[in-house]
Amino acid sequence: MKHTKTRTFAPVWDKAFIEKNNSSGPRYTSYPTAMAFHEELSEQDYRDAAHRSNNKQRPLSLYLHLPFCNTICYYCACNKIVTADRKKSRHYLDQLIRELSLQGALFDHNRPVVQLHWGGGTPTFFSHSEMTELMYHIGRNFNLLHDQAGEYSIEIDPRDADLNTLSLIHGLGFNRISLGVQDFNEKVQQAINRIQPYAMVAEVFEQARNLGFASISADLIYGLPYQSPETYQKTIDQILSLQPDRISLFNYAHLPHRFKTQRQIQEEALPSANNKLEILCDTANTLTQAGYIHIGMDHFAKRDDSLVLAQQQGQLQRNFQGYSVAREADLVGMGVSAIGHIDNIYSQNFKSIRLYEEALLSNHLPIERGYILNADDLLRQDIINQITCHNGINIKSIEQKHSITFADYFSQELTKLRQCEEEGLIEISTTQIQLTSLGRLVIRRICMIFDIYTVINEESKRYSRIL
Repeated sequence: MKHTKTRTFAPVWDKAFIEKNNSSGPRYTSYPTAMAFHEELSEQDYRDAAHRSNNKQRPLSLYLHLPFCNTICYYCACNKIVTADRKKSRHYLDQLIRELSLQGALFDHNRPVVQLHWGGGTPTFFSHSEMTELMYHIGRNFNLLHDQAGEYSIEIDPRDADLNTLSLIHGLGFNRISLGVQDFNEKVQQAINRIQPYAMVAEVFEQARNLGFASISADLIYGLPYQSPETYQKTIDQILSLQPDRISLFNYAHLPHRFKTQRQIQEEALPSANNKLEILCDTANTLTQAGYIHIGMDHFAKRDDSLVLAQQQGQLQRNFQGYSVAREADLVGMGVSAIGHIDNIYSQNFKSIRLYEEALLSNHLPIERGYILNADDLLRQDIINQITCHNGINIKSIEQKHSITFADYFSQELTKLRQCEEEGLIEISTTQIQLTSLGRLVIRRICMIFDIYTVINEESKRYSRIL
């Protein structure tokens, strides 16, 4: 589908505006969101979707979840296993290799893997020989690219990333790394149980650049204990001195009733709502003034980054790995709790490592739940993807692709959209709906207008704040 090229302009992060509009809502790495997944999705449904996708011959994106960590970070809400017992990770690796074999048999081997990501946990928890073994089995079962044309990334804990490990990762074919930085302030690091001084992270950056990695990303979190606008500004200044290619600025959601490890964080040490908003606005404005482009939501990138170029050309995509240049690729998720998107279905593996391994030992795909998208879902998915990736909706392309009359099909939504237009969030014409600089700050709110599964009042409380 042809997209209108995205206009690039820097939003001004206004504290009063954000405070007024900071409701809760989904992050829209999928539509429908994972809240709509159910256990009626069968293994045969998945196999049928893989068969249909082979007929369409789209490229593939692979996500592998490696959930093991040496130590616990108190803020973490990921599906992880904290252990020093390497036997557990070895057994898990054996089952993951088994899943690779089962999944690989479903997809034509001539379909190129344009995106690969190892997430965690801490992927570098595994030994060098185990990481090499895993990449061997990925290449044995899928068509990996060997000319740096794919976007092959891995999440890195700076505390585990010595020169030998970085050299191995680069040699295995990874060309992008993502470092969890969060905050350089020592008091904050102590409070979240993650000690990694600036000098340690700076050394990883230098070594990675010397090795020739195409891109280095830094993950930051605001809203952590003992953060203040003044201390976090120092962290941002230090990050800018390292010049990462991409920066993700995540909002810490304190949910100790859902995530036991967060109970180690003292609530009285968390920044006030007012300070948290000030940190967000100051940080975002500093990044844009430093030349970073706000891709959308919590992602920033340098002007020459592939994400920026893809957005300008109307080629940007959003999936469970965040923003991506892997347009219209089927996503194969492998590992405990991993989510995939094949043809018109979403699937999620068992969150329980015991159930995940039991399914594979029985020679079954470890699918716990999922969702089959109907025609209306695909239409709304397309619209939400255009909003999150391209800051607007190309009405004509939507009408042509989905055989609808936009004004008739979305008459109720247009009433809400016109209210947003009166608020200065969007501009509506007969051919497109374009987000303004203010509207870009509340992309998730605009998306929710088209989301028939999210009840704004009660259901939305289960989601994080949109800013």
